[in-house]
Amino acid sequence: MGNCCRSPAAVAREDVKSNYTDYGRKERGGGDSGGKKTITVLNDVPKEGIEEKYVVDRELGRGEFGVTYLCIDRNTRELLACKSISKRKLRTVVDVEDVRREVAIMKHLPKNSSIVSLKEACEDDNAVHLVMELCEGGELFDRIVARGHYTERAAAAVTRTIVEVVQLCHKHGVIHRDLKPENFLFANKKENSPLKAIDFGLSIFFKPGERFSEIVGSPYYMAPEVLKRNYGPEIDIWSAGVILYILLCGVPPFWAESEQGVAQAILRGLIDFKRDPWPNISESAKNLVRQMLEPDPKLRLTAKQVLEHPWIQNAKKAPNVPLGDVVKSRLKQFSMMNRFKRKALRVGLISSLFFFISLLLDFVQEFSTTK
Repeated sequence: MGNCCRSPAAVAREDVKSNYTDYGRKERGGGDSGGKKTITVLNDVPKEGIEEKYVVDRELGRGEFGVTYLCIDRNTRELLACKSISKRKLRTVVDVEDVRREVAIMKHLPKNSSIVSLKEACEDDNAVHLVMELCEGGELFDRIVARGHYTERAAAAVTRTIVEVVQLCHKHGVIHRDLKPENFLFANKKENSPLKAIDFGLSIFFKPGERFSEIVGSPYYMAPEVLKRNYGPEIDIWSAGVILYILLCGVPPFWAESEQGVAQAILRGLIDFKRDPWPNISESAKNLVRQMLEPDPKLRLTAKQVLEHPWIQNAKKAPNVPLGDVVKSRLKQFSMMNRFKRKALRVGLISSLFFFISLLLDFVQEFSTTK
């Protein structure tokens, strides 16, 4: 299966430096595990090396806490994905609880064609391993850019899938808290491949009326009430609304050159529907975006209401006119910036900073010239 990479156990013994901002695990305190002794994270899973049951192949991706590998079941030869979370990275009691909760949520949510399935969780001295369904179809924006024909109709179909995931989560008492395009992958390379939510690392259980104050998620997709530290499940609809806005025009609705600037733009809540291609977007689509990006969470649509919206209900009748090359170009640039952030986790080189600045300047120029 191609070139084998280092095993999860080997990587788990290393500390991978990261400057990527994905809030939720940085700011919290708690008891320090220190990494000086072996800790038990999961109590009800096999305590065995991942390579006893699976052949571990190449690295597929890397985050702040975990590395995802292609793996092969030794008995069935099934291709799977293994997310290995280094215990060296679990420095606080809260970090450990985060991993336990991620596993609990993936086991708690019912099987669904739009959610990646957890096959098995196991643990050894170095890491916790989550063996999951493999999604080989690539990322959402990459698929859109590769297509020759991208329309409102396609955006409506994607939005329906994302909001169906939100509805399922909320129905089962889970707030996702980190909805973003990178957390959705296509199952395979077929044209009709299902789109699947793949990451529940920042998700949390909730009860009706319960409020949270912890700032989590990724800056572009944060709801204003997250920044105000008083939020509930409504934040997932906001994040889905941001994704919808990007799907339709190629840039985020709240943009700035710093995270502080993005936060200020979110709190101001001014949405631009004037620059290209918005004049050519249907009023029904714009109406849905406005209601999903309603600053007041009490007035914001629920997942059920979004799915009942005429633009979603009549998705097959939505305009099938191409949104234009400018949208695809923006999506490509935005996707490149996100990919750079993930690559920076792997390389950590100063020279990569200049590449990022170049990308950023290109993106700002594109953004400015199309206003």
